Amino acid sequence: MRKVEPKVEEAIETLNMRDGPSRRKLLSGAGLVSASSAASALLAACGSASSSTAAAAKSTAGDFPSTPAWQFWFVSPAYSHPFFVPVQYGFHDAAALLHIPVPKWGGSANTRSVPEMVSFLDSAIAAKANGIAITVISSTGFTAQVARAMNAGIPVVTCVADGTVIKGVPDIGTNRLCYVGQPYYDSGIAMGNRIKSLITTPGHIVIFIATAGTGSIQPRCDGAASVLTPAGFKVSEIATGAATNGQERAENAYIRAHKSTLKGAFAVDGGSTVFLGPVLAKNGLAGKIPAGGWDLVQGTLAAIKAGQLEFTIDQNPYLQGFLATLYLYLFNLSGGLVAPPDTDTGLTFVTKTTVDAYLVPCRFEGSTAAQKFIPRSGPIINPVAI
Repeated sequence: MRKVEPKVEEAIETLNMRDGPSRRKLLSGAGLVSASSAASALLAACGSASSSTAAAAKSTAGDFPSTPAWQFWFVSPAYSHPFFVPVQYGFHDAAALLHIPVPKWGGSANTRSVPEMVSFLDSAIAAKANGIAITVISSTGFTAQVARAMNAGIPVVTCVADGTVIKGVPDIGTNRLCYVGQPYYDSGIAMGNRIKSLITTPGHIVIFIATAGTGSIQPRCDGAASVLTPAGFKVSEIATGAATNGQERAENAYIRAHKSTLKGAFAVDGGSTVFLGPVLAKNGLAGKIPAGGWDLVQGTLAAIKAGQLEFTIDQNPYLQGFLATLYLYLFNLSGGLVAPPDTDTGLTFVTKTTVDAYLVPCRFEGSTAAQKFIPRSGPIINPVAI
């Protein structure tokens, strides 16, 4: 082997070509005795090293070791509902980041049917899923199936909902590893306090709910009532139905019949909230009585912009899908040593002052599928932690 110019050797060491084909290719070549004559060979070696590095990167996530193509399953109570669009974007993006297959998605189309969800859950268990994320809307309907999955070595996490809450006491009903989502009873309390700040003299208010008793939304009603009823409010809880095509009619019928006494109108699910602003406008009450609800459906955001609603609550559905996937991945990767924690995905009141940012098409809120970097500027306003 001919002597290699020191600058070439220095470059090789800097590029970390201490062994492997790239170094051998460079040092075995003829005429590499000067930096100038070695330039083309060095670039070629760098190119081959970069290609092999890129190929390796495609089979692993970051610096994680190579893993099987773990297949996770997500079980939803309303998989065709707009609320769950950013949840899906969240788990799609996590899967892409981790280089695993996109999780399978199913359950109940839009009726919160526990039997339909159980059927899909059974399919996941039979397929020997590598992990399951499920929205548990009942404290009794999924107990046996989740236990069966866990006994079979399939990690299960809950997201979006985690059983029920009875008089402020959680009744989870499964032996899942963790919950990723908003604490619903506490979020109901937050809404109740918000309503108190908007209506200073107690009176008659209505809270619309798609399906009374459902674990993902009933605790919100109960939490709000726990604040408002002792304060002297008359709280009417009115079911609008699981099917979105009937919710507007239910709201319109109630508001039309009680418009002379209502001091506020609110909702605890995305479907009921999206119709509330237009229904109030139809009955001449938009902007005259406080109103608000949940989630980031575009119609709801438009109603806030138009002054028909005072607020909607953001529970960060994108993060619910993203983190559930990440937690299942890390549990598998670590052999169960990285046990996932219960994670509160937060509560943000979106108002007319802040709604403009949400109206820009955004994958994180489900209004577009496009991947987009969203730059921000200015101070970050957040209260001091206590």
